[in-house]
Amino acid sequence: MPTYDYIIIGAGASGLLLADTLGKDAFFASKSILLLEKDRKQHNDRTWCFWEKDAGPFDHLVYKSWPNIHFAGKEIDIKPSISPYRYKMLRGLDFYKYYLNQINTYPNIELITDEVTTLTEKEDEVIIEGKDNRYTAKQVFDSRFDYEALKQQSDYPVLQQHFLGWFVKSDAPIFDPETASFMDFSIPQKGNTRFMYVLPFSETEGLVEYTLFSENVLQKAEYEEALKDYLENTLQATNFEMLEVEQGNIPMTCYDFASSNSQNLLKIGIAGGWAKPSTGFTFYSTSKKVIALVPFLKTGKPLSQFENKSRYWFYDLLFLDVLFRNNALGSRVFEALFRKRSPQLVLKFLDEQTNLWEDLKVMWACPKIPFVKALLGRIR
Repeated sequence: MPTYDYIIIGAGASGLLLADTLGKDAFFASKSILLLEKDRKQHNDRTWCFWEKDAGPFDHLVYKSWPNIHFAGKEIDIKPSISPYRYKMLRGLDFYKYYLNQINTYPNIELITDEVTTLTEKEDEVIIEGKDNRYTAKQVFDSRFDYEALKQQSDYPVLQQHFLGWFVKSDAPIFDPETASFMDFSIPQKGNTRFMYVLPFSETEGLVEYTLFSENVLQKAEYEEALKDYLENTLQATNFEMLEVEQGNIPMTCYDFASSNSQNLLKIGIAGGWAKPSTGFTFYSTSKKVIALVPFLKTGKPLSQFENKSRYWFYDLLFLDVLFRNNALGSRVFEALFRKRSPQLVLKFLDEQTNLWEDLKVMWACPKIPFVKALLGRIR
């Protein structure tokens, strides 16, 4: 039975970033590390987006970036510059190829294709049963996620960011290649928080995604009908070809994922609550978590001591309480933010980089009564 110092379960964004960061740090050169992944990561199964000032560590993998964003609601339709930010997009396949190649250059890291079936914690080790083999490690980082733990609790509301996107090519120019549609709430809301998200790659090619922040998912036909209607009636696409499909579901909750952590086991990625609860953005927050995790490992402290809550966790909690009670309020909240505050301030707040005065400016722009009710509910 192979034994390692560290085992990382899952070669998604969190697993690959953690493996790479450990691999290039001389402190861990003597540590044996296993990356376990059930899939060979040979498909473009997702895209990740984030905003960033100037150049960044992932620029060599960025597929496309935009200097402007589009926001539309009931009362506004704007396309502002977000300088000094740029909105950036990574393709999953490009990310997998680069980081898997990097990891193959580290002599102390082994990559094995196997699916984990069970995980058992002992006092000083963790035992992993795979379909093909059994493995043990002193510490394990587990990126596997399912909704069961969320469904079994009622302390924190659980919404889903669920979406279906089409990569399309049109015969005529229908996109503005300098502007990413961050949120277009001009579509029918139907009692939910629903918007279109558009990433143009050229005047004729782009990703069009129908996205909801709601408690329940839709039938596939409803996503498809909304996409077809938006392409034909809003973007005026008279003739287009669908090249690829992207579908996903990200949990939106302030549930304490860290409660599953222990001395030798740490949940990472979405499974660790590393997705931003109020928006579902995951990639950039994951990269920052990994940067913080590696020096923490050098301290030798129990993994259960790694996670801690910031004030943004409480802001997100109130927002999710508001949406859970009245899911139709989402468009009103975001429209108030983009109507009353600069997009740069909104993005800075969502990226959790604001000071307290800037926090107050953002919160004062939101509808007051729903958030006061949510706050009073939490105090009680």
